[in-house]
Amino acid sequence: MYKIIGADQKEYGPVTADEVRKWIAEGRANGQTLVQTEGGPWKPLASFPDLAADLPPAPPSSAPPPPGAPPMFIPSSSSDAARAVSAPAVCLIVTAILGMLNSVVGVVFSLVGARIPGLDLAKDPQFARFERVIEMFSGTAGVISGLISLAVGAFILVGALKMMKLRSYGLAMAASIIAMIPCLLPFPCCCLGLPFGIWALVVLCRPEVKSAFQ
Repeated sequence: MYKIIGADQKEYGPVTADEVRKWIAEGRANGQTLVQTEGGPWKPLASFPDLAADLPPAPPSSAPPPPGAPPMFIPSSSSDAARAVSAPAVCLIVTAILGMLNSVVGVVFSLVGARIPGLDLAKDPQFARFERVIEMFSGTAGVISGLISLAVGAFILVGALKMMKLRSYGLAMAASIIAMIPCLLPFPCCCLGLPFGIWALVVLCRPEVKSAFQ
């Protein structure tokens, strides 16, 4: 595994040798790029035989870089990272909004059910089958459960919005993980959160996406 110092003096990696070779082929790294193996010193990329073999031959007329010039390594553009996170972020936003709306309806239903004293639908055979459902979701327990789901949905919404703007990498990761946890969002949003959360995590773990966050 290798780490690289970019022209912005930021550290990127660890990445595999194949990823470094890909950066060389894309012109984002050259022989002067500072590279470090695990626990080793920082050295120019050209001093690593397994990587130097992939460096393009220097033109005969090319002048050596001036002393103190920064390494050439160029991070992937933020626009590429933004496009990568856009789709999973939108899916998480939609899931969070649907979950919040569902939670609001559940809270209202619980409050209405709790404030009707002597509610006894069993007296009407037509509605007797709904009595247990109302008892389960009405009252204090239903309100607390709905408020928790509402807060979870709001957290996922904020994290997904930050993800779209390539801000707060930790918050975006936390929102993706929480979206995957069953029962934190009301049904059926909890079923949507699992695949969308996994999708977002896979994209966020890409080195080029992670390095684009601010």
